[in-house]
Amino acid sequence: METQGRLAWQISRSCDGGACIGVTRSGDSVLIGNTRRPEGPVGEFTTDEWRQFLAGAKRGDFDGIAQDL
Repeated sequence: METQGRLAWQISRSCDGGACIGVTRSGDSVLIGNTRRPEGPVGEFTTDEWRQFLAGAKRGDFDGIAQDL
């Protein structure tokens, strides 16, 4: 994935080549994008927002969102 020049995108090891989420840092922001659409759109979050999201994901706060997919 590439946005605003070359960024070091990280993709989950469980991604099997399908549509996956890429994550990278750009300055004080965390960017997320879809590997199927590397040209965008890209979501931008503060590092504090990202930390809060990760904490919620680890607690299972979002498990119901993808439960029936």
